[in-house]
Amino acid sequence: MATKKSALMTRRQAIFSLATLTAGALVRPASVLGVETPTNKARFAVVGDFGTGGSDEFAIAAGMLDAHHKSALDLVVAVGDNIYPNGSGRYFKKHFEEPFAGLLKERVKFYAVLGNHDVEEGRNDQVNYPLFNMGGSNYYSISRNNGLVDFFMLDSTNLDASQVGWLERSLRESRAIWKLAVLHHPVYSSGKKHGSDLKLREQLEPLFTRYRVQAVFAGHDHVYERTKPQQGIQYFITGAGGKCRRGDIDMKSELRAASYDLDNSFMLIEVDETEMSFQSISQRGDVVDSGVIKQS
Repeated sequence: MATKKSALMTRRQAIFSLATLTAGALVRPASVLGVETPTNKARFAVVGDFGTGGSDEFAIAAGMLDAHHKSALDLVVAVGDNIYPNGSGRYFKKHFEEPFAGLLKERVKFYAVLGNHDVEEGRNDQVNYPLFNMGGSNYYSISRNNGLVDFFMLDSTNLDASQVGWLERSLRESRAIWKLAVLHHPVYSSGKKHGSDLKLREQLEPLFTRYRVQAVFAGHDHVYERTKPQQGIQYFITGAGGKCRRGDIDMKSELRAASYDLDNSFMLIEVDETEMSFQSISQRGDVVDSGVIKQS
């Protein structure tokens, strides 16, 4: 619990405090993942906008490897802009395989969606890259733990009628306890650089609400944000895996429940039959936001 040590509070402290005190109706604060949970659970990391090949990406990769050593990750979800500057396969080794060599050596699988930088030279290199596990398609779904969780991996750079139709059929047919959507461009965002994609919201939100998607993960804005729940859905932005855009959060935004734009970050998620625990971890290893979403 925060104490009044001074009338002045740094912006960093203010963000930390907000992350703890402004949880939405579906969220309660949590400080530790994986405590007294049922056997049937899945644990994964989420990272976005990371593929720079720079020191920040290496530091985030090291933090994710450390988290895996403490409690094994089942998979990593990549929310796009996986390979800078243009998504080409010629950058795979230096901008992905070398930074994440530790996780790859331990056979942790990455599942990626495409971002705007990833498609600048076409989609073929990444959708057919074995280490991104996209199976040759720019949108797809994956399931874990016999119906515990389904991930719906979307290509928000080209959300055409065919993809929307596929998504509706897939959501309708899913019997998973948790339905999680993953895309690059955020439907809700307090980022100053990009912000909310209103066209995507118009196309996707009706499907998310109708078929009871519980959480949506995006990137594009190079910050971390947890919005206030929108129509019962929790939206996250985790786009600071390799490039943090410091000071990019609109602190006056009514969407914002918790946010962090002072350092690079990634997310840790754990789901079981009754709840989803989440943490956002900074490059320094600080927990900058955490909570639990309960099954309704």
